[in-house]
Amino acid sequence: SSLIGLSTAPSVHSNGHIVAHNVSSPTTVPQPQHDSRPSTPAPTPESYVPREQWGGKYEFLLSCIGYCVGLGNVWRFPYLCYRNGGGVFLIPYFIMLFFTGVPLFLMELSLGQYGAAGPITVWKCCPLLKGIGIGMLCVSTLVCLYYNVIIAWTFYYLGSSFQSPLPWSCDAIANSALCGNATTNSSSGTSLSPTEVFWNERVLGVVNSEGLHNPGPVRWPLALCLLAAWIIIFLCMLKGIRSSGKVVYVTATFPYFVLIVLVIRGATLEGSLQGVAFYLTPDWDRLANAQVWNDAASQIFYSLGIGVGGLLSMASYNKFDNNVIRDTLIITIGNCSTSFFAGFAIFSILGHMAWRKGVPVAKVADTGPGLAFVAYPEALALLPGSVFWSILFFLMLFMLGVDTLFGNMEGITTAVLDEFPQLRGNMKHKSLFLGCLCFAFYLMGLLLVTDGGIYWFTLIDSFSTSFGLIIITLFMCIGISFFYGVNQFCNDIIDMIRHCPPWCSKVLLYFKACWVFFTPFLLLFILTYIFIEMYNTSLHYGSYVFPRWGKALGVCMGATCCLQILIWAIVAVSRETGTLKDRFQKAIRPLNSWRANNLNSTGRAEEQVEPERVEAPFTVTLTDMDFTAMTWETAGEA
Repeated sequence: SSLIGLSTAPSVHSNGHIVAHNVSSPTTVPQPQHDSRPSTPAPTPESYVPREQWGGKYEFLLSCIGYCVGLGNVWRFPYLCYRNGGGVFLIPYFIMLFFTGVPLFLMELSLGQYGAAGPITVWKCCPLLKGIGIGMLCVSTLVCLYYNVIIAWTFYYLGSSFQSPLPWSCDAIANSALCGNATTNSSSGTSLSPTEVFWNERVLGVVNSEGLHNPGPVRWPLALCLLAAWIIIFLCMLKGIRSSGKVVYVTATFPYFVLIVLVIRGATLEGSLQGVAFYLTPDWDRLANAQVWNDAASQIFYSLGIGVGGLLSMASYNKFDNNVIRDTLIITIGNCSTSFFAGFAIFSILGHMAWRKGVPVAKVADTGPGLAFVAYPEALALLPGSVFWSILFFLMLFMLGVDTLFGNMEGITTAVLDEFPQLRGNMKHKSLFLGCLCFAFYLMGLLLVTDGGIYWFTLIDSFSTSFGLIIITLFMCIGISFFYGVNQFCNDIIDMIRHCPPWCSKVLLYFKACWVFFTPFLLLFILTYIFIEMYNTSLHYGSYVFPRWGKALGVCMGATCCLQILIWAIVAVSRETGTLKDRFQKAIRPLNSWRANNLNSTGRAEEQVEPERVEAPFTVTLTDMDFTAMTWETAGEA
């Protein structure tokens, strides 16, 4: 970050010429005693390590699409669609997309691209809100912790898929007893299928655990799968976006190939139309139900990956003049279309399974891990060439999971590398940091691959992206709209797009209305609904109901994330001087280094050198002579 020094300010490129602003005798005002702590010295031009940039715009687009199109598109959206009125669900879904999803997505991308900084450093635009960045880091840490466990399960199933017959099919000798005499689950009284037995006993070992308080021993086959998953993440991210940017060419496109193949295969099966009809049959009465609107909003929110810092970090490696509005529309609409399309791949094959078993589709439909690891594998086992279809499906799940994890990990690593830029320039230290980070996540993740690990998985999954994430995003929206200034933010976006076509400025009016009014209102609606639901409903996995202390632990996780906003706001205000009102006003003003990224990108030098507060123990006041001298020097060099 470039700062105005005590003798000479950093040079500003204006119309291609270097202009030195001599402020050799400025009026300096020493700060009061409590603020004269040793400050981080400004990086000199020699020690400054330039940020990487994407190898091309397709790398950024594919990375964002890979990050957004995750497991939720395949295992959550189709289920929500059928549960909430079939085709009718698309109405609240697209309303929520255009009033919360797209505006927040654009806000996060624009903030990262304009500031060219990660989730923490980017809040130089409003130091009071630095806690939002820390909160994003907390959420991202929790998500990375449990998300790679899903990839470990996928590895286990992928390895098991190379056996013929599949170990969870009725053709396997070990399952002949299960398929012949339906095994009954004593706790629920329902018969267990071979896929349920394989999932609960062979994979999870959950039958050996009494609950959250009794996780039991680590399941070493899963622990090895988890280790392999973290090694792959480490290798793919070793060179930052230069390596992960190339990997996404495969991981972001392969799932589309598999989905198309599954849709074509599903369409040829008997009973598939019954499944698709079940997926899309409209139930108009459901629109009056608040839960439908909450489900639509939460699905938009989680599938786009807003508020976790991944989008912000990936956008920070963009060229300054990248058209961020165009990218936002492509990624958000592409993501939601994928969710809709995935429903056909899922329900056509579930419809076939229901037809084979002679039961309604509702009996075989499921959501979350239950769909991916129980219902769908069971359906695949019924197809001719089941081994091939199973390998293809679990490869797709692996690809979907791994590039979502790239985005989350990028959020964490970018935040740390921006706070400690010396790591960025030293490949050895950077590799060591990434290795330690992955290993720490692996050790923490071992709790989730014990016999009772699924209980801890469910707890973290339920609360890590719950109310804490909504509160972080709400404050981000309010902070940019009212503290930083929505008009200034729109000007920044126009600065980046440069040759802004007429439609672009009209679209910004719509986004402005969303940021100021519609989006905060809808976020408050979601937040209220989450708190009511959290109070009224118990958390459970299968027949196991979580104890009160377990739920309290989950609430503490969410609260830890959003409390960072308050803690760091207090720190920012206490660092300033004057009355409380003065301190607050100073804490919401951008730091001088905020506009460092676009010094070389716009010719509007007057805006770049206006006197502002600086990140140093001194305040420098520029006089009119400085600006006059700059203009005169520019004219002289020209």
